[in-house]
Amino acid sequence: MTSALGAAGEIAIASLIKRAPLASSLAQSFAAKGFRLALVGGPVRDALLGRLGNDLDFTTNAKPEDSKKILRSWAEHIWETGIEFGTVAGKRGDTTVEVTTYRTESYDPESRKPDVVYGEYIVGDLSRRDFTVNAMALELTTKVPEFIDPFNGLADLSKKILRTPTKPENSFSDDPLRMMRAARFASQLDFEIAPEVLQAIKDMAGRISIISAERIRDEFSKMLMSERPRVGISILVETGLADIVLPEIPKLKLEIDEHHHHKDVYEHSITVLEQAIALEDRLGGPNLIIRLAALLHDIGKPKTRALIAGGGVSFHHHEIVGARLAKSRLKSLRFDGQTIEQVETLVALHLRFHGYGDGEWTDSAVRRYVRDAGDLLVHLHVLTRADCTTRNLKKAERLAKVYQSLEERISKLMEEEELSKIRPDLDGAQVMKLLAIKPSATVGRALDYLLELRLEKGPLGQERATEELLDWWSKENPAAK
Repeated sequence: MTSALGAAGEIAIASLIKRAPLASSLAQSFAAKGFRLALVGGPVRDALLGRLGNDLDFTTNAKPEDSKKILRSWAEHIWETGIEFGTVAGKRGDTTVEVTTYRTESYDPESRKPDVVYGEYIVGDLSRRDFTVNAMALELTTKVPEFIDPFNGLADLSKKILRTPTKPENSFSDDPLRMMRAARFASQLDFEIAPEVLQAIKDMAGRISIISAERIRDEFSKMLMSERPRVGISILVETGLADIVLPEIPKLKLEIDEHHHHKDVYEHSITVLEQAIALEDRLGGPNLIIRLAALLHDIGKPKTRALIAGGGVSFHHHEIVGARLAKSRLKSLRFDGQTIEQVETLVALHLRFHGYGDGEWTDSAVRRYVRDAGDLLVHLHVLTRADCTTRNLKKAERLAKVYQSLEERISKLMEEEELSKIRPDLDGAQVMKLLAIKPSATVGRALDYLLELRLEKGPLGQERATEELLDWWSKENPAAK
């Protein structure tokens, strides 16, 4: 062990003792049964970076059933959903651990699931890791904790560069998701990807197609939720991965006609994403919904692009087309229904503000804006403000001022009329009693009519609402007169 490695080991050990003292007792439990246990992968990397959390990964020569027995006596809770891949998890206090048997794994060219073979030695296990900075370990069952770094991960960590322990072509062939993981780590850690690794990703991008949509979704979400998602998105686009997993994004790099100049929609979308992130404190912190909506809000533009005689381009109804595309893409990536619905709504509504000119909003328009946004009103505020991008500072200031006035109008009306609870002044039971009808589609039409009146004119009160309903009914059903 060199002095540099020794120093790194000391840093990692100190961080581990400080942040995760339970790891030592877990190691003792494995040692008592004659097994080895090492902290491995991301936690070692993070320990060296001074950012170790409470989610710890370990590797061991114990077989999964042996690990399960040990964890059952050590942890407060255990789960074995990954046991077929050699992983048993447990939780004690606020520390979550995953213990995985030394292994090698590879993918059949046509398979989405790895073939797992257990190994005898930790170096073999480390060789299958995604990147050298994640291929370091801290052996805890020796008398003195031992820092293990067979692939010079420490040197790469100090240089902030991502390399693979083996040839990148072999690594990505074994698990193609590692190509997306490179983009994610570049975003999360502000690392560069080694040239040979980047070239391998470009050459092998098509291999990502064998990976399940769920795994791609999870990796993409982690990247998008990083501090610098621009970095990862740029890598996905540059390498061709985005052409397969999110083709709508590279399509935003629209060709600029020599006579019809317009801004780069791709760059605009990334800028909107960054500006939305800057406003996330309004949403309580990092928010996947707003980040997805910001990135995807203009994906309808390529399909709606039209040249205007005399210069310029138009993208009529791109928000409607974009909402459909966003729904389809997120569905194909197996996002949950609520996420899909919320992103679709925000994309569909993101132009609503611009449709009202320079702030000449009626109370009716404000009510409809709030009604359509529903629980996503603050999200829509964030997205709309983030979307006001322009190099014209005066125009940017004017747009910001106009939107500020809209928010103030909304706040005032919400206080006066409880806009968040907009509903007809009469309920279904009252409608049926007044019209002497039974439950039917007619009741729904009547309620829709009353809701439109409520949106248009504000609170009516029961007496006036009754008059309006009966007047509507007499026109709808002349025989009732």
